Amino acid sequence: MYTSSLSKETTKTKVLVINALFVALTLVATMFINIKLPIMGNGGLIHLGNVPLFLAAFLYGRKTGAIAGAFGMGLFDVLSGWAIWSPFTFVIVGAMGFIAGLIAEKVPGKRIVVFALAVAAALVIKIVGYYFAEVILYGNWIQPFGSIPGNVLQVVVAGIIVAPLAGRLSKRTRQL
Repeated sequence: MYTSSLSKETTKTKVLVINALFVALTLVATMFINIKLPIMGNGGLIHLGNVPLFLAAFLYGRKTGAIAGAFGMGLFDVLSGWAIWSPFTFVIVGAMGFIAGLIAEKVPGKRIVVFALAVAAALVIKIVGYYFAEVILYGNWIQPFGSIPGNVLQVVVAGIIVAPLAGRLSKRTRQL
């Protein structure tokens, strides 16, 4: 009885630590590894925050992916003075992490192809989500198109980095 209770507590602690780690990694990668581009709309910031987000989703599943994306990038918005974006980011990037993790968990097949499919689904969520967020915030249906190139670039670059890396790391995480 005691070892069963201890095992549950150890598992809960491990999940909490992993989630907190990926929230922090996503926040740091978004905040400190970014480039501002002179593009109309809000598409002028590209960052590598999607790298730890996708790693969280691919290695630890949809819940960790959603938590890393929602809280990591949502906190970035608050800490960077873009608090008005935070609720949108929380939902959009949380959905990206959840769907990417769900696809990685449930879709059979060669892992790199599954990861590419998951990144493509996350890209669609990001483009559509932020398009409508900008329409709501700016009251303009044209201006948000300027954000699409930056959104595509940051998700595609993250996918190129993560897809081969996640396959190698997944073997190690299963050993833990």
